[in-house]
Formats: sequence, structure tokens, C-alpha cells
Amino acid sequence: MQLSLSNQGLYGLQRLVLISRHGMRHFSPFSHINMKKNQPNMVDIGAKDRSFRVAMASCTITLPDAVLEQLKLDENEIHSPKGPVFATAIVAGTMAAKRTSDLIPFCHSLPLESCKIDIIPNMKDLIVQCTVKTYYKTGVEMEALTGASITALCIYDMCKSISSELIIKDTRLCYKRTSTHPATDPLTTH
Repeated sequence: MQLSLSNQGLYGLQRLVLISRHGMRHFSPFSHINMKKNQPNMVDIGAKDRSFRVAMASCTITLPDAVLEQLKLDENEIHSPKGPVFATAIVAGTMAAKRTSDLIPFCHSLPLESCKIDIIPNMKDLIVQCTVKTYYKTGVEMEALTGASITALCIYDMCKSISSELIIKDTRLCYKRTSTHPATDPLTTH
């Protein structure tokens, strides 16, 4: 009889051996906490297999009337004294998604395949959506959340001279997917 294990299976077997060697394992809902030492640590993804991953996050910015008047001038852009708001915010959000591991201590540095940011006017709100893709060992949820958040913060910064009554709210992860091949998941094809 021949036993063959994938990297994922081998990783699970190593953890099982470690648990049996040291007796009862203390479980924590937080993957970034070493329960023995009660200290934070980065999750080891060394033995994980790569897969295609996509995540989308969004947040909402409520605009005061003074900013809405500017938005009516051009439905694809707001112009502030600092320049084109949407274009600048999309660049800032993309840069932030790429630098997430520099901002959040235990995030792994990921090779991003794509970062797409949409800013959608909706009545008195702007909806920011950030979709991030990678082919790697860990997900891109934090990159998507960071991209959406920084896009919203940049919009706030660029519009605060028009009005400081903008409200950023409802930042959330909309979805995440993992697939062994991009063709098997429709979310990875857009």
C-alpha cells in the first residue's frame, strides 16, 4: 500500500502529530494568537497549496448637498480644488491594496493579479467596490477591504474643502471565493 499526501494533507498530518505529542490542544477562534504563549503570530502558510482567490469589499460614502451639486456637473467625476476626485481615489485605493501587508501587521505580502475599484453614484451616496484577485496560498479579503477603505478616505480628503459632512459607513466584505482553476469560478473571470 502506497500513501500519498498533498501539501495540504501533509500539513494537516504534521499538525495532528504535533497535537498528539503535546496532549490536548487549546483552540482559539483567532488564527493569529499562539495559545501557549498568548502572543500574536503570523499564520504559517508554507505548506498550503496555491489557488485562485478573489474577494470584493465595499463601503458607502454619504454626500452632503454641496458635494452632490459638484457631482451633478459630471456624473463620472467630482472635481475638487485638489483635482479629479474619483480618478485620484481609485489610484490611492489600488496602491493601498498592494501595500496591505505594510499596513496590517500579520497580513502576508501577496502577488496581486488584479485590483479593480468601482465608484458608483447612488442617490446621495457613493458606493465604493474593490475586487482583488490573486493566485496564492492565502485570501485577499484584507486587500479588498483596505482598497475600498482607502478609496473612501481619499474621496473624503479631496472633498473636505467643499464640505466636511461626508460620512463613510458600511465597510464590509461582500464575498470571497477560492478555486483550484479560474475557469471553474465565474467570479474570477470578470
